[in-house]
Amino acid sequence: MARRPLPRILSSGSASITRSREIARTAADSATDVLHPLITIVRGLRLLAVSGRQKWVATPKERRGPKLFLAAACLLAVALVPYGPILALITVMGAAAWKGRERTPVKTGPDEAESTRLRALYEALVPYFSVADDPEPLFAHGGDWEKAFSGYAFDGDGRLTRLQVSYPAYFTDGEAAARARIEQLLHTKSGRGREYHFAWDEEANRLVMTVLGPLSTSIAAQRFVTAPGETVLGFTDPDAVRRTVPVRDGDTTVDAAPVVWRTGNRSTEPHLLAVGQPGSGTTTLIRSVALQALQQGDVLVVDGSGTGEYGALVGRTGVLAVESGLGGALATLEWAAHETERRLIFANRARQGGHPLPEDIKRPLWILLDRPGVLGHLAAADGRPDPQELLQVPLRHGRAAGVTVVLADQFDALETLGETVRTHTRARVVLGPASPEQITAVLGAEPNTTPPAEVPAGRGYARLGTGPVLRLQVPATPDPYDEDASESHRQAVLDVLPERPGDERPVAAAPQPDDAPAAVDAHDDRDTAEVPVPVAVEAVPTGQLAKAKAAIAEG
Repeated sequence: MARRPLPRILSSGSASITRSREIARTAADSATDVLHPLITIVRGLRLLAVSGRQKWVATPKERRGPKLFLAAACLLAVALVPYGPILALITVMGAAAWKGRERTPVKTGPDEAESTRLRALYEALVPYFSVADDPEPLFAHGGDWEKAFSGYAFDGDGRLTRLQVSYPAYFTDGEAAARARIEQLLHTKSGRGREYHFAWDEEANRLVMTVLGPLSTSIAAQRFVTAPGETVLGFTDPDAVRRTVPVRDGDTTVDAAPVVWRTGNRSTEPHLLAVGQPGSGTTTLIRSVALQALQQGDVLVVDGSGTGEYGALVGRTGVLAVESGLGGALATLEWAAHETERRLIFANRARQGGHPLPEDIKRPLWILLDRPGVLGHLAAADGRPDPQELLQVPLRHGRAAGVTVVLADQFDALETLGETVRTHTRARVVLGPASPEQITAVLGAEPNTTPPAEVPAGRGYARLGTGPVLRLQVPATPDPYDEDASESHRQAVLDVLPERPGDERPVAAAPQPDDAPAAVDAHDDRDTAEVPVPVAVEAVPTGQLAKAKAAIAEG
């Protein structure tokens, strides 16, 4: 059977219909563009009328009469003023145009991609926040994620920056392992490569996850605004501490949140231990502490690595010694132990006699040791005592004597640290990449943030005594003689370094162990008998140690 052709109007009219629709749509768009100001003004007049009607309805009846009288008086005044009606019309049209302008719609909820991400995160949490016996589970497969996620925020790339999770009361949020599983899941599902802060509110059964921004690495060494006995270890998040200090960050001055370590006879954390991986910035931390300590005290530096990182401190005012060899280190530490005892004796005598403390006792003494584990290994191979044994007196009695000990070593040398060092170094710092287990082993508490895999030098965590674990970024304090470092950072260190007294004459070099007999012969029998370590006294060509030697001989 032959197919009958379509009517002409249906076969040939489709193209004309489509063309007519395009013409009509184009005409409507053109009319909308031309009449857009008029449409905006009409919309504004309608909104103004609605707003005026609402205010009139909300006005009590006893006040409507005065308002009508005031409006009539205003209209009469406008009518009598020259060009008043024209100005009033222009004002009304301007107000209508402003009121009727097109506003960007306010986002009231997540879009489709964000909803999908939140749904996937909700489903991933179901096995951890649900039990089979719960009659009304908050977390269930196919459940409503809006009840569990009471707050959320996304960045421009569609990744979570903040999430507030409400979990059931039977979840074991008091167990560290249970919390760690949830934190690891949220970290994985929300995106790697960022640092997350987790705040657990056990009373309200609520967990708030926040993405932390990177800490500034451009703050260099400088004179920080601190009180006597305060040392800035680095800087942390603004909401983690209650204090800010003005610092130079590049070419600008900003308020930064410092991690302040307090030392002295009233400090509960008089000594510091820093641990990290090679290149993590522990040497930078000690150098930063030394520059701040030199403002009000004297410094002894023992460089166990022997790399010459502290060469810029040699001969500076307040620097008593910079030792890198085993013999010089042992002699210097032995002198420091006897100096601590001398300070204790003189302080006790002054207190018993009702006199103020002598000035040389009130001046702080800092003992800075970098890589003591290396020196301990060399001492064991040479049959000499471990340098850590000489630190027992400064560590135990240093707070009362004004002596502060700072040690820095690597993770592989933690087992070589003695019990005295572990007990009395209550201020702890971990720098560089480290696992949560390593951080917990050093600080005694796990961080409430996820440690990133890659961190800049000087980045880590700090904990002072029993306080919270804080993120830390050590100020950039490179060796000023290191040509690979930034020129601005090197110059900043040189600006803070104290001057060398008598730069025109060379600084006497510290004698090596082979020169020890000659140093001993240079003293008479009485000095040799009463000063147990004459080598250390000769190894430190400064007036402070000469005074200390004379005081020991008199006492």
